[in-house]
Amino acid sequence: MYFTDRGIEELQSRRGDESIAVAALAERLREFVDLFPEFETPIERFATWLARVADDDDDDDDDNYADEEGF
Repeated sequence: MYFTDRGIEELQSRRGDESIAVAALAERLREFVDLFPEFETPIERFATWLARVADDDDDDDDDNYADEEGF
């Protein structure tokens, strides 16, 4: 287990049953960066990665469709 996994595990155990809107998550990330500006770059990278995850999944679906059709 990586050191950072402890925080992820705590998040999951404390808040794992909750749902959160993306807008609320974005606001919390902004608050975090305001409090800890030295983390601006990693938070920006994480937010960009998170925003593109669904796009990557859609691309994978397109690839699977193309494979099924013989393209």
